[in-house]
Amino acid sequence: MGLGRAGAGLHLPVLTKLRTGHPHLFDDAPVVACDPRRNLPARPGLLVVKTFGEASKDLDPDDTVVHVCTPPSERNSIIAEVADSGFRKVIVEKPLAGDIDDLARIIRLRRKHKLHVEVVEPWLASTLTWRLVELIRSGRFGAPKTIDIVQNKPRFRRSLTVPGHPTAFDVELPHGVALALRLAGNARVTHASGSDLEVEGNRRPRMGGATIGLRHNTGVHTEIRSDLTSPVRERRVTVDFENGRAIGHFAVSGDDHHSQLTVRSNGQSDHLVLRDDAMTEWMLQAYHKFQLQGEQTLGFTFATEVVQLLSVAKNICAEPLARPEREPVTPHAE
Repeated sequence: MGLGRAGAGLHLPVLTKLRTGHPHLFDDAPVVACDPRRNLPARPGLLVVKTFGEASKDLDPDDTVVHVCTPPSERNSIIAEVADSGFRKVIVEKPLAGDIDDLARIIRLRRKHKLHVEVVEPWLASTLTWRLVELIRSGRFGAPKTIDIVQNKPRFRRSLTVPGHPTAFDVELPHGVALALRLAGNARVTHASGSDLEVEGNRRPRMGGATIGLRHNTGVHTEIRSDLTSPVRERRVTVDFENGRAIGHFAVSGDDHHSQLTVRSNGQSDHLVLRDDAMTEWMLQAYHKFQLQGEQTLGFTFATEVVQLLSVAKNICAEPLARPEREPVTPHAE
């Protein structure tokens, strides 16, 4: 569902790769793609239709996974239509919802229809992320003190022409918040800021960039920054330990599935290049989960925590005057 950047540019190529390499997870029927606003050229193994009714009429809900790749503002209505049609296995693009109200609706839909929902979080399946987790758990360089996450890229055309993402908090920061929670545990928002995008007289409020600060229950402080007007692409994470520093660079596109990690301590530096096709690995894990019996809740609960933290940050930025003495809010997943 949805043939924009996520659906046509990410999900379909990854599915094509997985269907070739893991035939036990898929049948040989065409992938059915649906979007009333876009067309894709015909190709083997792909059936493109305009409505969900057309897409679903010949599919068995028990054997079908629905990928919801529509913008955050449309997620709730699409998931409701999917659930009402009897489908139960759903992959949803990040973030799970655009705000707390939509999140509450999706939570109710999941409970009512007993949906198995997996929210796209490729960084959680990244080789680089697991290397950082291992470094933290090992205690090799002492306890982590701060985490700095930078997610920059030029995003002018899509921000000005595709209104599906309401703020810069909805574009790159869901990855960063999820990464921070995986590395350092539960957190509360300490501060947040956002900027507008302005190009040649065209202006999109709150789409220029965003920053969010987190304080984790473990005592770690995280700063996550995203500049959508940057002339260069960068996805970098820096973890400062008591006795060292780790700097990781995630792949910035699907052109080259490699990440890099540099670890520095006591004047020594080690550098690794890691094979890291994170999106493919994440989707492979999701399809394995769909084959398991029983309710899968961990990933969904984690995704709700990400949305709640982002919603707190958005609310801070929406306030005309922030009050320094106000206590930061600690969100809890329902």
